[in-house]
This record gives sequence, structure tokens and C-alpha cells, in this order.
Amino acid sequence: MSVCNLCPRRCGADRSAPGAPGAYCHSENELKVARAALHFWEEPCISGKEGSGAVFFSGCSMQCVYCQNHDIAKSQRGQVISVERLTDIFYELCDKGANNINLVTPDHYIPQVIKAIKSAKDKGFSLPFLMNCSGYETVEQIKALDGLIDIYLPDFKYMEPDLAAKYSNAPDYPEVAKSAIAEMVRQCSSQVLDRRGIMTRGVIVRHLLLPGHVLNSKKVVRYLYETYGDSITISIMDQYTPIKGIGDDYPELARRCRPSEYERLVDFAINLGVKNAYTQDGSVAKESFIPDFGDQGVLPEK
Repeated sequence: MSVCNLCPRRCGADRSAPGAPGAYCHSENELKVARAALHFWEEPCISGKEGSGAVFFSGCSMQCVYCQNHDIAKSQRGQVISVERLTDIFYELCDKGANNINLVTPDHYIPQVIKAIKSAKDKGFSLPFLMNCSGYETVEQIKALDGLIDIYLPDFKYMEPDLAAKYSNAPDYPEVAKSAIAEMVRQCSSQVLDRRGIMTRGVIVRHLLLPGHVLNSKKVVRYLYETYGDSITISIMDQYTPIKGIGDDYPELARRCRPSEYERLVDFAINLGVKNAYTQDGSVAKESFIPDFGDQGVLPEK
């Protein structure tokens, strides 16, 4: 952590020094978690009826201007915990009936997360581990997780570098995401579901439609399908919700997607031949689907 190059930003921050966070992730060396609880709003094969054991890490190297989880993305929420506490959280979520351990945006804590997973697995922990991430990860990061992660759930946000630069200050996002997802698929190419229809191994790639940007979305879906066919699941999302004040600097993002925009994207995917996919009802675009980041489940119960 003394010269941090974990993420594609490669900012070189000395995150080992107190008060010296990463330039984008806003995170220091110590693990910081904002929520650890059962989560029921992932894809059906992830949440099921029992829920996904979601651990929301504070900080994010993307810093998208429209991020619905902006409070934790800027590391303004959360509690500092040890690697040992993170391992304990895995067991607590398992005891609550979780289908899996869902690591949400853990990439800037990869060394600590690896230690926690190995510690759990060495003790016989059997739930699948899932990496829920932005797609903006280095291949080195993903290779370090080989054999530890059972399910990858990355985003593929942009095929247009200009959009990636405008909304995430990451013009290299398309190429970075292509390489990262290729490595994820190499590791978990065979999708496996249990008798309940819950995924225990595989790759689901998410794409969120942004208002006014159907063309970018079509390019993403085309790339994913032409590259991987139905060996991966494509989750085409219609839950974009404008955050407060977004219209001041990005007026085009101050509205939800029109039903006609999403219908055009879904029809495009169907005509392309996509079969292994999830779609959403427009009613999911609600603030109520954003979790309450009140440190639930992070600290030990007294």
C-alpha cells in the first residue's frame, strides 16, 4: 500500500500512511465497511428467497457522477474493521441463511479481502464468494483472486470512451473492462446452478442503461454477446435513478430512462440472439432500492 497501484488509476498514493487515502477510492490502508446484511435485490439466481450476504465496502475507484451509493463511494460512511472481523462477518451472514458472500466494490482492499477469504476457506467455509464490482479492475487484481472467487458480477458501463471520460473520468474504461472480464470468464467460464436455481459458479455482467444513451448500451450488449455468447449472463438494467443535484452539471442525467429507450435496448438484445439474460421492470428505478448504509452488521453485536 506504500505506492498503491491496485486499481487502473495507479495513483501511487502511500495508503500505508495515516491520512493519505487513494486519490480516487478515498480509502486508506484499513478495511472500511458500511453495511453487512442480507440483500434481496440482486439477480434472482444470486439473491433467491434467502438473500445474498452483501458486504458493502467504503470507497470506490470509479467515482461515477451518477452513483447512487455516493455516500459510501466517497468513503464518507462506514466503520474500520480488521481482517479477522471481516472473516467473522462471513460466518454471521452464513448463519443468517445467505446464499453467498457478496463482496460489493472490494477491489481497493484486495490484499485484505484475500486474507479474509483464505482464512474462512481454511476453516472449511463453504458458501460461494461473489465479487460485485465496476468492471474497472486490472487483470492483475482479478488473477490474484483466482480460486477464491466463485462468481463474478462486474458492470460493463461504457463502450464509448468519451462517455467513460465524461461520467467517470476513465476514458480507458472500455479496454480495461474488456481485459478484466476476459480474465473473470477464464476463471469461472462454466455456469453452475444448484437445485434451487441459485448460482454457485459463473459470470453475470451487468449493464445500466443511462438516459439518452441507448447507442452506447447497444454497443455493450453486442460486444458481450459476440464475444461470449450465452456462456455468460447479461443483466440489462433499467434502474437508473437521478441523484440530487445531478441536473446542475449533467442535465441529460436529470431524468429516468423512458420506457421506450429500455424497450429498444431489450428488443435489440433479443434480435441479436441473446437468450441468457435478465431484464428489469421500470418500477425498480426507485430510491427505496438503495440500501440504508447505517453500518448494519459491521461491528460485533454486544
